[in-house]
Amino acid sequence: MASGKFFVYIIRSSEGYTYTGMSDDPERRLEEHNNHTLSFWTKRGTDWKIIHTEEFETRSEALEREKWFKTGIGRKFVKSINK
Repeated sequence: MASGKFFVYIIRSSEGYTYTGMSDDPERRLEEHNNHTLSFWTKRGTDWKIIHTEEFETRSEALEREKWFKTGIGRKFVKSINK
């Protein structure tokens, strides 16, 4: 699915954990989270599902947005969509 674009994604586990990440292929990355490869943090959750994605033209734009999601106001947004 890689398209030369970058995506910020938010996933939620069946236990209710959320995780925010950035990838050029969020579906592939979701498989990696569910197979517990390449991400130490998501190993504690199971059955991860994408609950939000945003598309960006550049990697730096996506990284900026990912950082924003990890700020206080960004976490409030994540909480609001995680209901």
